[in-house]
Amino acid sequence: MRVLGIETSCDETGVALFDSQRGLLADALYSQVAMHADFGGVVPELASRDHTRRLLPLIDEVLGTAGLDRRDLDGIAYTAGPGLVGALMVGAATAHGMARALEIPVLGVHHMEGHLLAPMLEDDAPAFPFVALLVSGGHTQLVEVLGLGRYRLLGESVDDAAGEAFDKAAKMLGLDYPGGPQIARLAERGDPKRLRFPRPMTDRPGLDFSFSGLKTHTLTAIRQLDATGALDDQARADVARAFEEAVVDTLVIKCRRALDASGQTRLVVAGGVSANRRLRERLEQECAKRGARAYYPRGRFCTDNGAMIAYAGAQRLLAGERDSATMLAVPRWPLADLTPPANSPLPQ
Repeated sequence: MRVLGIETSCDETGVALFDSQRGLLADALYSQVAMHADFGGVVPELASRDHTRRLLPLIDEVLGTAGLDRRDLDGIAYTAGPGLVGALMVGAATAHGMARALEIPVLGVHHMEGHLLAPMLEDDAPAFPFVALLVSGGHTQLVEVLGLGRYRLLGESVDDAAGEAFDKAAKMLGLDYPGGPQIARLAERGDPKRLRFPRPMTDRPGLDFSFSGLKTHTLTAIRQLDATGALDDQARADVARAFEEAVVDTLVIKCRRALDASGQTRLVVAGGVSANRRLRERLEQECAKRGARAYYPRGRFCTDNGAMIAYAGAQRLLAGERDSATMLAVPRWPLADLTPPANSPLPQ
């Protein structure tokens, strides 16, 4: 089955073509980061309009790369949520319009299920079951995954997601949006011994996260350094290092607890923050201690992309799922609400 995947949940327009026998045939991505950087974050109206401009040319580009025509498609998958409602509607309307014209099935896909299954696109893909750390600008969750659609939420952020905290800390330090890569680059020059920030919610049982207190602590440290005239370039790097290490330590501690509590030996890490080098190094060390293994999508599939939507959509379309005539755009959609398809092509 050849499935076109469309991702328009936030500030990246992603399109990909997945073949259930041959794998990923082509993918393309347009990032709006430069457009939103002037505002220090995503402007929803601008995001929606840019998706409208970029989506159809990207579809043509992907089909051209694969050497296929729209009539060669067997199904279309699109991100139905969670995300910015206007941006979601661009992808949903395009997918439904094309599917109706081509008389093929169409299906709205959960954005986080796409991230969760993104490592399945790799040659050395994880097998079910596993624990997944979904860590991005909008979500920080630990999920036990028993099969397609069989998800048990173990813990999540009660306030800011880790990626959102990176963005806010970067803004405090005068760095550009998005903050994660900027903080990571600056932290490389930081002194790990100068400052130590708290590891929130690690001094109590449980698998939930909270990063708002760490954000406040970071702002206080910056103001104190500034008040004493010590906020120079090295001090900014030291703050970035302390902040990054606090986030990474917190994520690693919670992953360790999740593996121990679930008894699983496979850890999937996906979402934009999964590209962080320090996080990967620490998780590799932690998994090695436990005889476990960590899996990640390739770099370009860590952030939002069409390939993960094409893959996740293909699995459910193959099992017979499809939308009715009504398109879906669900800005808030808990992952735990998903259910397995009746005839899943993947192990249950």
